Amino acid sequence: MLRSRKHEWRRADLRSFEEAAGKLIVGLDVPDAEQARKLLKELEGIPCFMKVGLQLFYAAGPELIRELKQRGYSVFLDVKMHDIPNTVRGGANSVTKLGVDLFNVHAAGGLDMMKAAKEGALAALEADPSLAMPKIIAVTQLTSTSKQVMNEQIGIPGEVEASVVHYADLARSAGLDGVVASPLEVTAIKEKCGQAFLTVTPGIRPANSPKGDQTRTLTPGEAMAQGTDYIVVARPIIAAPNPREAAETIIKEMM
Repeated sequence: MLRSRKHEWRRADLRSFEEAAGKLIVGLDVPDAEQARKLLKELEGIPCFMKVGLQLFYAAGPELIRELKQRGYSVFLDVKMHDIPNTVRGGANSVTKLGVDLFNVHAAGGLDMMKAAKEGALAALEADPSLAMPKIIAVTQLTSTSKQVMNEQIGIPGEVEASVVHYADLARSAGLDGVVASPLEVTAIKEKCGQAFLTVTPGIRPANSPKGDQTRTLTPGEAMAQGTDYIVVARPIIAAPNPREAAETIIKEMM
């Protein structure tokens, strides 16, 4: 399965490796399809999710999503829809037709907007029963948002965790599958919304890795210990001298 360090992984529990890798979402936060393909070659054989965010989706468009699906990857389309309900309904319909496995909206758009996202996805399935229903999750507070920023700039009082849990409960009420939140809020979200409610956690930084613009972070192992369902890692992998080695190290910490 793995094209590097095969002797090491033959001795390891490959099932555990694959299970852990399936919970790793690699952020393809690169400027174009060519660089994305280069990274895919580096990571070939590792059965992880691939995340396509705004930068890459704007540059490469739907064709890259189709290519990733043809390569056998599960795809998280991270475009954070936030608009009037009718527009989000249409957007959700379109991305469901692309075959993505996971996409997100902003919880700050409100209950009706989140409900509209699910309606749009369901309408796509009704029109084409061969499609699979994607998981739909809501962004709570970005992992770059500190309490000070939330209070003084966004205008939401109180603690970040309280805001995150409120948005998570709203997303649950809208019928969504889970939320994007920092790993620090996973326990509180699961307590409020149930263990089956998905948590997708960016803000993951391996030990001794720079935090960059993230403010609420944990290591991969710490995040898994909190009970999160998926971790999202971009810069610690794509900016590493050896992205494959970096990804494998993260997966080993998750096991």
